[in-house]
Amino acid sequence: MHSLFPVVMVLLVAVLAVTACRKLRVPAMLGYLVVGFLAGPGVMHLVPEGPETEFLGEIGIVFMMFSIGLEFSLAKLKAMRHLVFGVGLAQVLLSMLLVGGLIGSLHASALSGFAVAAALAMSSTAIVSKLLSERLELPQPHGQLAMGVLLFQDIAVVPLLILLPAFAANAGNLWLDLGLALVKVVLVLSLLLVFGQRLMRRWFHLVARQRSGELFMINVLLVTLGVALITQLAGLSLALGAFVAGMLISETEYRFQVEDDIKPFRDILLGFFFVTVGMRLDVGVLLVEWPSILLMLALLIPLKLAVVWALGRAFGQRNKDALKAGLALAQGGEFGFVLLSLSGNLGLLAPQLEQAAIAGILLSMLIAPLLIQNAERISKKLIKQDWTMQSLDLHQILVQSMLKNEHVIVCGYGRSGQYLARLLESEQIAFFALDLDPERVREAGEAGDAVVFGDAAKREVLMAAGVMRAKAMVITFADTHASERIIDVVRQLRRDLPVIVRTIDDTDMAQLRAAGADEVVSEVMEGSLMLASHALMVLGVPLNRVLRRIRTVREQRYDLFKGFFRGASDEVDGIDEAQLERLLSVQLLPGASAIGMHLGSLPLLELGVQIKAVRRGSSRYTELSRDFELEEDDVLVLLGKPAPLMQAESLLLQGG
Repeated sequence: MHSLFPVVMVLLVAVLAVTACRKLRVPAMLGYLVVGFLAGPGVMHLVPEGPETEFLGEIGIVFMMFSIGLEFSLAKLKAMRHLVFGVGLAQVLLSMLLVGGLIGSLHASALSGFAVAAALAMSSTAIVSKLLSERLELPQPHGQLAMGVLLFQDIAVVPLLILLPAFAANAGNLWLDLGLALVKVVLVLSLLLVFGQRLMRRWFHLVARQRSGELFMINVLLVTLGVALITQLAGLSLALGAFVAGMLISETEYRFQVEDDIKPFRDILLGFFFVTVGMRLDVGVLLVEWPSILLMLALLIPLKLAVVWALGRAFGQRNKDALKAGLALAQGGEFGFVLLSLSGNLGLLAPQLEQAAIAGILLSMLIAPLLIQNAERISKKLIKQDWTMQSLDLHQILVQSMLKNEHVIVCGYGRSGQYLARLLESEQIAFFALDLDPERVREAGEAGDAVVFGDAAKREVLMAAGVMRAKAMVITFADTHASERIIDVVRQLRRDLPVIVRTIDDTDMAQLRAAGADEVVSEVMEGSLMLASHALMVLGVPLNRVLRRIRTVREQRYDLFKGFFRGASDEVDGIDEAQLERLLSVQLLPGASAIGMHLGSLPLLELGVQIKAVRRGSSRYTELSRDFELEEDDVLVLLGKPAPLMQAESLLLQGG
């Protein structure tokens, strides 16, 4: 009889490990690796190694390659072709040449050297894109350089997945096997891309017309696994077929729907793949092979950093940008685990070498967030002669802002920034915009807009933008962390400069005001206010009364709109729900502790909870005094955060 104990224990360890990773703001894949290590044969023996677990891990790779295929865009590739096929191609080839030569000479095996070199040449797309995106550095030159290299690495995985089995098959017939594999790839891909492209759109149209979410999801799984099966039957890898399936769907209008539908399967099965990788770690072997682990770590961080920096400089990147891109890419990645797992299964690597490479990649991924977060500080210490290029940038900003006086500094020139700029122009108010997207700055600059490339969180950039002469500053992007950094610099330079900040909702309004913002404009609040004002005018309320009501709500810092009744359809992704203020209705049922008590005697304010209204029968009371006495069946409308609201409800009903 089978026991649920191992399953429950694996799930428990997974929940704890992934929760810890999210708390530490590191990728969840590291948590899954820890789960595999703890639950595998090396420690707790909860998950046995075998063909079944390896197959589930391989399905995880299939869905990861499918997601990459969905993101694959010929237009994007063409726009970044110099970075992708210039720096990216050179980085993979040079890294593999250096690492492969060293490992091959140490272990007297060219195949082992090639397998390890292929794995170590990859960097983590998940870690780099997430951290650079959070830090608003993706549009910056070093962010673009890093993403161009990562894009080529993703492409390079496909031929590597073909080459490794060909190398492992038979050394005597290597070139024949490679030629045969190439012919198969050309034939299969030609059939799939030429005929599959025509069939895919019609097939998805047919399924979508049935208006069934369940059927659509089944169809996505059918296409993904079906195309993967075709390539496997042709003697190629499942992962290659999944990549092609993603490419076929990416050219249809169903791409984004498919991406959302496939995400739960991809994340769970990919997590299981990382669990199977963690299961391969053996404590005994790791303790013996620690010199090899340190060697792998040295081949990853210092070597890859130097390679990316040197290539970036060779392709015309600034010294500082090349170094920051090198720091971002100086780690192993998820595809390294894929290639090591395949190489181990094919017998290309000795178990000890595979263990050392896996451990080296894992350690480098743990170090990666520290390198990326401190890239600016590290580059300033290592690069002393970059002042010339920085001074040229500052000079450009200074020249364009020199004639500006009593102007508005606009931080961020996206849609909100551009709409604001047009309104300011219509009122003959001068503005000067700073943005970190070079393409947007170039296009807007050519159109004559007063916008330059610059980071508003840097003191010297704000000085060049004329912060000492400015009349106000507006931060138009909704990023609390970045806004706080900008406000901190502004307050060091000018405490009297009015700063207006945009945010999504009321979650961080108090935090931004505490940081020094004079006004915080909430998209949700302002949208609700405009919706209400139009509704009031349609209902016949005089315009001057509507305007007075809007002004009152704004003057009271949106107090009227604070809190909401939570529903299952509310979207709060990316927001800590524990920090959202909500409304909660509590009815004083017979026997409730608060019946007969006055509002002034209830310690609700100490809990951080307000009483917004009391409904008694058909009457609703909003002007409440401390002497208001509560009666049976009264309904109290409470405002507060989730945890205090639960305490307040318990206090009202049960006392204590």
